[in-house]
Amino acid sequence: MASIANTQKLSLYKQLLEKSSKFDNYNFRVYAKRRIIDSFKEHQNLKDEELIRKHYNDGVNQLAMLHRQTSISQMYTFDKLVVEPLKKHH
Repeated sequence: MASIANTQKLSLYKQLLEKSSKFDNYNFRVYAKRRIIDSFKEHQNLKDEELIRKHYNDGVNQLAMLHRQTSISQMYTFDKLVVEPLKKHH
C-alpha cells in the first residue's frame, strides 16, 4: 500500500482552505477555515500509515462536502456583517 506524500497532504490542505473561502457567509467561512487548520494541526504528527490514510480520505470527503455547501451558499445573499472588511472602491 503506497503512502500519502506530503505534497498530496499539502495540496488537500490548500484546496480545503481555498474552497472554505468561497462561502458567502462570513461565519461559515471563518468556522470552516478554523476547523481545517485545527484538524491539520491536531493530526500533523501522525506516524501510523493507516490513520494517515483514514484522515486523508476524510479530508477528501470534506472537500467534496465543502464544494456542495459553497455552491448552495452562493445561491443566497447575506447582508455583510460589521466585522467583514469592505471591498475598496477605486
